[in-house]
Amino acid sequence: MTSFDNREAAFENRFAHDAETQFRIAARRNRLLGDWAAVKLGLSGDEAAAYAKSIVATDLEEAGYEIVIRKLTADLAPAGIDEVTIRAQLAEQAETARQQIESE
Repeated sequence: MTSFDNREAAFENRFAHDAETQFRIAARRNRLLGDWAAVKLGLSGDEAAAYAKSIVATDLEEAGYEIVIRKLTADLAPAGIDEVTIRAQLAEQAETARQQIESE
């Protein structure tokens, strides 16, 4: 392999690693967000865990987190929680998820 081939392979490996890390952070963020929403909905135990998993699965249906925002907005509206609060919580959980993944 030439030096250029080595650099190219390193770049591709870094890109794959970064993409995997971003996926893991998003999945962790969504689980944390689902846990938060489950508490707001009065869920606990297996119901809360299932709800958090459904939030993670929702994000896989469509690229981006807007589908998660739409689902949570619909689910939490009866509890009096608006989209602004959900977006703030999403940002907070994203930072928590990033810190958790980076420390692993």
